[in-house]
Amino acid sequence: SMIMRSQAHNLAIRPVIAPAANTDLGTTALVGTVIDRLGYEALTYAIITGTLSDADATYAVLLEESDESGSNFTAVDDTDLIGTEAAAGFTFANDGVVRKLGYVGNRRYTRLTITPTGANSGNSPIAAMAILGHARERPVS
Repeated sequence: SMIMRSQAHNLAIRPVIAPAANTDLGTTALVGTVIDRLGYEALTYAIITGTLSDADATYAVLLEESDESGSNFTAVDDTDLIGTEAAAGFTFANDGVVRKLGYVGNRRYTRLTITPTGANSGNSPIAAMAILGHARERPVS
């Protein structure tokens, strides 16, 4: 049927880090909204950058997991990632790019954090979203 082939009917997309200029972040982490995977078998994070106007900043990506929505988050084991946190990271030179990081672990909750180093001048426009797939109930609204 058309619904089964339609990607839009099979995915849920949730905001993780809202688009913002993020002026002079320094080393202030952008901590994403906790994502609840209940009802979905697949989870991919997408990170998008704008024009990163800081001349020497780097941005490290960390994905954590927990069985509780508000506590006990620990780093996801590399074997539970599709891609790597290092490859999902970026620098001031990566304007207008998208990075993705997949999660195949068994925990219900995950949290993405992007931590800059040296983002002490200019803007760091960064946004992220979670793409949840393989929904148990379709179509997804």
